[in-house]
Amino acid sequence: MAGDTIRRDRDGDVLTLTVDRPDALNALNTDVLEELLDAVESADARVLVITGAGDDAFIAGADIAYMQDLSTPEAQAYAELGHRVTNAIEEYPGAVVAAVNGYAFGGGCEVALAADLRVASNNAVLGQTEIDLGIVPGWGGTQRLSRIVGDAVARRMVFFGERVDAEDAQRLGLVGEVVAQGELDDYVAEMSQELAEKPAFALRSAKEALNQVHEMPQSAGLAFERRLWSGMFGTHDQREGMEAFVEKRDPEFE
Repeated sequence: MAGDTIRRDRDGDVLTLTVDRPDALNALNTDVLEELLDAVESADARVLVITGAGDDAFIAGADIAYMQDLSTPEAQAYAELGHRVTNAIEEYPGAVVAAVNGYAFGGGCEVALAADLRVASNNAVLGQTEIDLGIVPGWGGTQRLSRIVGDAVARRMVFFGERVDAEDAQRLGLVGEVVAQGELDDYVAEMSQELAEKPAFALRSAKEALNQVHEMPQSAGLAFERRLWSGMFGTHDQREGMEAFVEKRDPEFE
């Protein structure tokens, strides 16, 4: 699907998807969601970076002007589309980094929650703010937020619509790193290149195992991990990684 609200920039094995709607604080209406979904599903990079254009917002949220007059069936379709996007991000067969610059509210926060890693600029503000609109998070926020920050913090953020700045977001574990606004792009680019140099099959398998933590009992998750681990043996990257370690040299992964 062709569109002009998602900018694609590739640097080797790293693909950056930028929501390019700064006049609307990169808010997500159906057209933007569909284009973002297409961009994620068609991506073939080892590392995917998701960010927003401009200095004010990562993604300010879902498009409230669009939502306000939705019927229940229309709202259901909108929720399902949002879930398809966040699920595609969560299940992407490679590492996904959210570079959070500025506001990340509502659906914007939910997009960030679906990523594997979140890096924030020092001007970032995050929150599940839907309660003040008379609704609740609808694109996975009630589920993913509590898994990341814990039940008590998630309930406060959702019930009160609390906004947390970058420093508090890092303290709560909502983001991993906070960097100066002007350094965010370079920091994420360096991180992404380092991730892209990791063995792709091992990284993809590690992500798959980590994603199972909340999907199955621990006994089943441990069995899943064992199967993944043993399946690595005999692959090029396993042999190369271990030979390079023994020979005290840098590995050359596929």
